[in-house]
Amino acid sequence: MHSVFYEQACPGVFVSTPSTIGPWSGDAQHGGPPSALAAHLLEAHQRVPGQRLASVTVDILRPVPIGKLTARTQVVRPGRRVALLETVLEAGGQEVLRARGWRIEVAADPVPETAHDGEPPALPPRQPPVSFPGAQAEGYLTAMEWRYVAGGGFDQPGPAAAWIRPMIPLLPEHELSPMSRALLVADSGNGLSSMLDPARYLFLNVDLTVGLHRDPAGEWLLLDASTAIGVAGTGLATSTLSDTTGPCGQGMQTLLVAPRG
Repeated sequence: MHSVFYEQACPGVFVSTPSTIGPWSGDAQHGGPPSALAAHLLEAHQRVPGQRLASVTVDILRPVPIGKLTARTQVVRPGRRVALLETVLEAGGQEVLRARGWRIEVAADPVPETAHDGEPPALPPRQPPVSFPGAQAEGYLTAMEWRYVAGGGFDQPGPAAAWIRPMIPLLPEHELSPMSRALLVADSGNGLSSMLDPARYLFLNVDLTVGLHRDPAGEWLLLDASTAIGVAGTGLATSTLSDTTGPCGQGMQTLLVAPRG
């Protein structure tokens, strides 16, 4: 396991480490790290005091290769109360990922908060490393720590819930922001709640949307995920994200489901 997911070569240029490798191919990144990187760039671009990044939608245009990524970020819709920004990641002269995020004004005075019934399950003791049939053994899966509270693991189908945390930083000397952490975790919803044998079927997400009604606290996030698959080969994975005090957001992924070649 490498010490970070990305090294920064120069402004706007990032080099992925093997810790970004996803489960489907040793040549492609898991969707979580580049999505988290895009959120980092959305938050850093032309900051407006008193705004927070509340939602991000990521479109994965093609497999994100291991290696050098160039990034450009722009403000699509400026505003004091709401602003829409976009980050595009390119590899080898091709766009591989687009992310749009809404930065929303933080209320000057507290707003009444809606309550949620119950508390999230306690963090269980350390568990053995996860297994994912037919997957790359090293990379993102081993750079994250997984502690299941429902479901039996990637090799058992059905809805599942697990506390998850990254064991390495996204970038050297940068603390993960709440949204970057949420995207890094939420892109695992389809794998966590897989309904089909991953050794026989692909269930690749073409997008990822995460909305946070509040910023989660702490290093651990609980991902409670389920997947529905239609006969046409389209799937939808939905997730609830919680910290130790309760739910803080939602994630959604649209899936391509097909037999492995």
